[in-house]
Amino acid sequence: MVTGGDSGIGAASSIALAEAGADVAVLYHSSSEDAQATCREIEARGRRALALQGDVGVEADVERAFDQVAAQLGPVSVLVNSAGLNMSGTEVADMSLEQWEKVLATDLTGTFLTSRRFVRERRAAEGPAAIVNITSIHDQAMRAGGADYGAAKGAQRNLTRTLAIEVAAQGITVNAIAPGMILTPMNQEATDDAETRKEAERHIPAARAGQPEEIARVAVFLADPASAYITGATIVVDGGLSLMQAIGA
Repeated sequence: MVTGGDSGIGAASSIALAEAGADVAVLYHSSSEDAQATCREIEARGRRALALQGDVGVEADVERAFDQVAAQLGPVSVLVNSAGLNMSGTEVADMSLEQWEKVLATDLTGTFLTSRRFVRERRAAEGPAAIVNITSIHDQAMRAGGADYGAAKGAQRNLTRTLAIEVAAQGITVNAIAPGMILTPMNQEATDDAETRKEAERHIPAARAGQPEEIARVAVFLADPASAYITGATIVVDGGLSLMQAIGA
């Protein structure tokens, strides 16, 4: 199961998992058309696909999605938590409680709810399993106007580490990928405008933004039994951007 599998990193991860031999359930919030497009890509690779609408921040939606996947594809053995909302750009003093809660519901509570159901379900299953959480370099690198996102992603990183300890004996690995600037709908302006992208890339040692497929390949590795001795880790995939925090200080 891939949450946020209708676009960006989630869509790329869904397709990459299919290429690696997995049937994939795509959980999406609003864009049925995009989710169906992802499913067609999965099916074109000879795998089964299932698109499910739901809000990861709503317990009933998560429970219903897992029930449907179990009935149609079988038990989930890999969970990629990619659904997320970006920072609002609003400073704390001006941020509404509604805005704060909206981002935390998706970026943090969503990961909690899906992971909880996944772990409960795996208690009765055999074989290795994996959770891969898509966090962000902003789980540590803060920006003004990003308190909602930074708080959610920082907590998501610690949830990853805590859960890794709790479920290691079950043969479940729990890891995170912290992307930097990736050309997804979250960075739509940079995707659409070359000058905006060029200015942002000036701060990246690799001198370019990343592609969703570059995150997806890491997700596939963390989902594979080849990485079974890696758990509680955060893999930073950012072209060196997070290394530049102290420049000019």
